[in-house]
Amino acid sequence: MACLNTLKQEIKTLEKIFPKSHERFQILNSSVDELLCRFIDKNGKRYDIHANITETYPSSPPVWFAESEETSVTNAVQILSNTNGRDNHVINQVGILLRELCRLHNVPLPPDIENLTLPLQTPPPSVSPLRCEQRQGGGGGVGVSGGGGGTHGGNEETDSDQDEIEDPIGESEQESEGDEDLPLEMDDVRSTNKKDDMEVEHLATLERLRQSQRQDYLKGSVSGSVQATDRLMKELRDIYRSEAFKKNMYSIELVNESIYEWNIRLKSVDPDSPLHSDLLMLKEKEGKDSILLNILFKETYPFEPPFVRVVHPIISGGYVLIGGAICMELLTKQGWSSAYTVEAVIMQIAATLVKGKARIQFGATKALTQGQYSLARAQQSFKSLVQIHEKNGVCILLPKCSLGSHNNPFIFSGWFTPPKEDG
Repeated sequence: MACLNTLKQEIKTLEKIFPKSHERFQILNSSVDELLCRFIDKNGKRYDIHANITETYPSSPPVWFAESEETSVTNAVQILSNTNGRDNHVINQVGILLRELCRLHNVPLPPDIENLTLPLQTPPPSVSPLRCEQRQGGGGGVGVSGGGGGTHGGNEETDSDQDEIEDPIGESEQESEGDEDLPLEMDDVRSTNKKDDMEVEHLATLERLRQSQRQDYLKGSVSGSVQATDRLMKELRDIYRSEAFKKNMYSIELVNESIYEWNIRLKSVDPDSPLHSDLLMLKEKEGKDSILLNILFKETYPFEPPFVRVVHPIISGGYVLIGGAICMELLTKQGWSSAYTVEAVIMQIAATLVKGKARIQFGATKALTQGQYSLARAQQSFKSLVQIHEKNGVCILLPKCSLGSHNNPFIFSGWFTPPKEDG
């Protein structure tokens, strides 16, 4: 188990040794979760390489993948999945990667690479070199074995895996004791009362996705795009940590374990709205307490919006179109911004349903629901609506759609976007 400030020091060192202006290797973007590097060959060709730092780091190495399919790059990246011990540390991973890339591209090693061999920081005699204790309120923390007391106490490689690394540039900042004691690896003994922690099942989901992505990459069967996968993994991780999710305002299920299709159960709307009362009645009648939304992401995400539709129950009003699509400007290319998060979209949809006076149709049979709400019908109605809006500025598909005036549904009055105070 490594301390968070060890990783921060490694990243800080990498940024100093390989800035964005470096002629051979550059750290373009970095955080304690992700790393984006760029290798430049002798002809000036650029290769972007990504690393996802998992919750099991440094017991397991980061998950690396390259945007290029050239063997001179993929072979170098593949080596990184077979490391162990100290070589799992991101600073040593970068050293291995750079050496292999330079060898395969027949270019000399940059002299800066020597700075990646760092002296170990010697801890005070009274302090264990493995101060990665879990501190829980009112009790003692759970420590990590660093000597003879652990199951791997005699393993030199494991011990060295957890030593602190000094900043060779000499500009290390003192981290707070809270940072020093915060572990990266999230396991069954982690403190569950910290706000940023996730449930074990959510950590397992993220790890499953990463492992699946790694296997797909090695098999050459990667679906989607690097940019979309990276963003969606970050979105999912942030949602698992969000207060709205923890308060059960909504839940998420990945369809067929795909990061590109989510089922959202919207459980909380304005308690003063008729829709809230309908949800209570839905629970009494059908044992269901949520509105089921389906979200599909394309490989162009986040630069294009996801497609969102209502799956169940059948809703009248609320700017819900035939087939279950939702009439909202922010779900169109013209109204979308890559800065929007998935949670923000979910909250906006909840506000839109309430603003549009959505009501659940309790008289609808199961057969009627399946006939009315489908992916094909939702996509077709939304596509037609957008085309009509772009060409004529009128709405003829839904009498109470926000594209039309409520007095005259065929006169365009603009897309509906809830005000900020509505979510």
